[in-house]
Amino acid sequence: MDSALICALLAIFAIGATSITLAALLSFSILAKMIELMISLSVGMMLSTALLHALPEAFEMHVEPDRLFITLLIGLLAFFLLEKFAILRHSHHHEGDGHHHEEGFDKHEAGHSGWMILVGHGFHCITDGILIAAAFLTNFYLGLITALAILAHEIPQQVGDFIVLLNAGFTRKRALLYSMSNTVTSMTGALIGYFTLERAQNLIPYVLTLASAGFIYIALSDLMPQMQRRSTIRQTIPQIFLVAIGIGIIFLITHSLHSHAH
Repeated sequence: MDSALICALLAIFAIGATSITLAALLSFSILAKMIELMISLSVGMMLSTALLHALPEAFEMHVEPDRLFITLLIGLLAFFLLEKFAILRHSHHHEGDGHHHEEGFDKHEAGHSGWMILVGHGFHCITDGILIAAAFLTNFYLGLITALAILAHEIPQQVGDFIVLLNAGFTRKRALLYSMSNTVTSMTGALIGYFTLERAQNLIPYVLTLASAGFIYIALSDLMPQMQRRSTIRQTIPQIFLVAIGIGIIFLITHSLHSHAH
């Protein structure tokens, strides 16, 4: 088995194990605070991964820039449409998360669209798997950075979905099984991405550009609006600090990789 595929599968397993463990073990009060922190951190990591690493890698692969910009535009519009039709659903909201949801909010969410949450998360996991495979096929370091950015976003998403399912009447065991199935789905996506892109290396810059569009869209349309609900100075300063930390992590890794390469 190729080292890129092994790395991709191990990264997906690590992402799944970490997010599922945190979702299952932490108390609800801690979870609410952690989700707020992780959302801010993941904004910085996702934007900087897209703009400082994935897109530059794509543009260095000798593809016409206008083609990649068109791909970026198509990607942004595609993610908008996917979310518009509820195929993608990033649910970070639940009772006790500090947003003053009415009693029974979680039951309504899962009862009305809980299965859509699971289907949407499964679809999202397939795209994550393809993205991680494409990144590791490009180089090991891009794969590592991409996996870190996905992990930062996956933790609050997994936690939010897990709590909604529990409050809707799912047993802890059943909710865990659904969460574990998403890891298998991501690995399936990685296998699809690996065997497709290995035979069509010229598609990798376009996949990286589409992935960047996804990161940018999720950060700007899904995560940042949630941050805007915390409008006081006392709430905003930690957000800015965590966004900066997320950017700093990716910037330092990227800088050290360029130094190592040269």
